[in-house]
Amino acid sequence: MKHLVVYKSISGFTKKYAEWISQDLACSCVRVEELSTYELSQYDSLIFGGSMHAVGINGYKQFKKQLGKEDFKKLVVFSVGASPYFEGIVEEIKAKNFVTPEEKNLPLFYLRGGFDFSKLDFPNKVLMQLLKFKILVKKTRTPDETGMLAAYSRPLDTTNKKHIEPLMDFVRQKK
Repeated sequence: MKHLVVYKSISGFTKKYAEWISQDLACSCVRVEELSTYELSQYDSLIFGGSMHAVGINGYKQFKKQLGKEDFKKLVVFSVGASPYFEGIVEEIKAKNFVTPEEKNLPLFYLRGGFDFSKLDFPNKVLMQLLKFKILVKKTRTPDETGMLAAYSRPLDTTNKKHIEPLMDFVRQKK
């Protein structure tokens, strides 16, 4: 089977997962911004990954503009976020991102990435400063919020190659 991995990464965690996936599949890996030079119909499997941004998958809208209806049948999506996995996260992400009939049954995998404030571009730094302020003014914080505050000064990287195993099993079984 011929695979193509496409990704949108802001601070490098999604890129790391995309590269691991492409290495394991011995296939090309390309940023979504470079996708226009690829003929998607020649691939048996398309794997898209994007970092999470307020439950949205970064780059996914840009990616899906280039897909034909048939391409959705061979698409697998992974999203990468700093939050720990919790029951219902996949359904929440699907509800916010997969809106057309072609998308409703797409396989989605959530991979925990990390947070490194220093690697963000200016608009994302502004947004994350707003989130930090929102957390700081709360009277009580969840353990996740406390951990997020700590990550502003001490980057958090929870990427692990083992996290891609369910996705890899799915792609290899899909024929």
